[in-house]
Amino acid sequence: MTQQEFFETYGKGLNPQQQEAVKTVEGPVLLLAVPGSGKTTVLVNRLGYMLYCQGIAPENILTLTYTVAATKDMAARFKNIFGEDISDRLEFRTINGICAKIIAYYGRLIDKPSFELCTDEKEIAGLIGSIYLNIVGEYPTESDIKNIRTLITYCKNMCLDKSEIKKLGEDEDLDLLRIYETYNNTLKSRSLMDYDDQMVYAYRILKGSKFVLDYYQKQYRYICVDEAQDTSKIQHMIINLLAKADGNIFMVGDEDQSIYGFRAAYPDALLNFEKDHPGAKVLYMDKNYRSNAKIIQAADIFIQHNKDRYEKHICATREGTSEINFVQIKRDNQYNYLLKVAANIQNQTAILYRDNESILPLVDLLERQSLPYTIKNVDMAFFTNKVVLDVLNILQFAFVPMDEEIFMKIYFKFQSYLSKQNAIDMCRIAERNRSSILEAAELININGRVIGNCRSLDTHFKNMVNEDPYKALIRIEKYMGYGEYMTSNNLDKNKLFILKMLAKQEPNIPSFINRLYELRQILSEKQNEKREKLVLATIHSSKGLEYDSVILMDVINGVFPNKVIRKNSRASAQEKKDFEEERRIFYVGMTRAKEKLTIFQYLNKQSIFIKELGQESEDKEEEKEVRETPKKSYTTAASSYLNRMRKQS
Repeated sequence: MTQQEFFETYGKGLNPQQQEAVKTVEGPVLLLAVPGSGKTTVLVNRLGYMLYCQGIAPENILTLTYTVAATKDMAARFKNIFGEDISDRLEFRTINGICAKIIAYYGRLIDKPSFELCTDEKEIAGLIGSIYLNIVGEYPTESDIKNIRTLITYCKNMCLDKSEIKKLGEDEDLDLLRIYETYNNTLKSRSLMDYDDQMVYAYRILKGSKFVLDYYQKQYRYICVDEAQDTSKIQHMIINLLAKADGNIFMVGDEDQSIYGFRAAYPDALLNFEKDHPGAKVLYMDKNYRSNAKIIQAADIFIQHNKDRYEKHICATREGTSEINFVQIKRDNQYNYLLKVAANIQNQTAILYRDNESILPLVDLLERQSLPYTIKNVDMAFFTNKVVLDVLNILQFAFVPMDEEIFMKIYFKFQSYLSKQNAIDMCRIAERNRSSILEAAELININGRVIGNCRSLDTHFKNMVNEDPYKALIRIEKYMGYGEYMTSNNLDKNKLFILKMLAKQEPNIPSFINRLYELRQILSEKQNEKREKLVLATIHSSKGLEYDSVILMDVINGVFPNKVIRKNSRASAQEKKDFEEERRIFYVGMTRAKEKLTIFQYLNKQSIFIKELGQESEDKEEEKEVRETPKKSYTTAASSYLNRMRKQS
């Protein structure tokens, strides 16, 4: 089939940029594709072009995608366009999938079975929990286990050495190296490997066995990589080994959409592509077919604030049908606003957020009103976070002031200056006298200041019993010293905010505690209906998706972004990288919207992201009314953008 015949048959709708990407087959090629630019369409058509126009055998092509779902989707798209016969000869795999194939092949070569893949996350969590207990000396929460699991994945995917793992552990206030080594040794002793080990072992095999490397290099003479910005360092190392012989590597991605740093996503591989692959071609697809021009204009201006990126722009192909709306509102009131949106919803609407916990107060209200919704990427870590468990223990102790187990968990979190031995002595006296533990402070040898603190705490606990839970949480934070404890231990105060919002709906402390358990059960058992118009999702889980209307919530310094760089000159390289990723997350959130984008702008709260969009934060003591304001002009940057659009059209 000639090139002309191919494009007349299959590629009539492709623009010149897309056609160029389809035709560029030989050598190393990096295709930078902005959101909504049709990268999957190009990938699929490029595979067809390689087969029908270049005469490349399908068995010599390996297409790698980020998820199993993406492999199935791409294979289905190819089959739908080019037919079943040839599509069955093409290989679509995740990187873990190709690594498993390499490990199995090597095992047959040496006549030795490979380690069994441990796919049971409960088993892995149990192993981590046991190791944590032995090393740290206390039982881990689900949040602790999830954090360690993420850190182990990061270490393996970033190929960190012992000193780097030790440093990472110090930053996390954790003996990570010891946990990491014990975890790996335990897996090996049981002849097991986890998903990250698959890549570690496959890389070692390819590096250590020239026979295996030659075998796969000859088989896969052309390698295509989708979502390259989400690929980790070790994954890029494996891909580069496989592609090194012929150098025919086609990577599709966008460093502006790299948002999985916690999973060791390595956008540097895109930024260094030309250096790592001499003679490489870098192609661009900068036209967005998804969103209205007003959204694209704002998104393009916003992402230009990042420095570690290619010099490119995202360009609109659609008209500007509606302005971006900034809803000026107190943060406490956003949930009732969203509840009204849910009750009167007409079109598909996604409420997007940085962290899972942000949506919990809305879920609570939706469930009380029996309003339908779909929630993606449910995460239970909030319910076992240290702050949440501390608060629950404090609330419960008010009702059981003789409970020794709870007291020993909380006594040092009030700035009471009780020593551990003081606390133990008080518990023994309270048990003997059948009195409250705090009252026992009068009977041990401690100074007057500490006794005064204990008396004050005892009064707080007694008053708390008859308070509504919202007032009790204010008391705990501001008057009992727990807020100071949070500050000195760098604990996340947003957890306490979410608890307060949930507490507002309950009349007393026991019902509030019970509601937390109910919410956890509701979320764990939630059966989602795809047809629901209201979608609740983290930005991470919405990547690659699109919605008619998007509402971005909790865009506030300390939450989203979770950390703000005050002085760029004093920030470390890692802090700058982390902050740029936060900006990329916001960019991805903006570009999920097709027709309408709404962003909450909180009164009396600062947001560097909203400021970068050209909106100055309001500074008012009281909220007079909820107002929706159109997007302000973008002065010089906007003029530049519009001039560029005119030239292209």
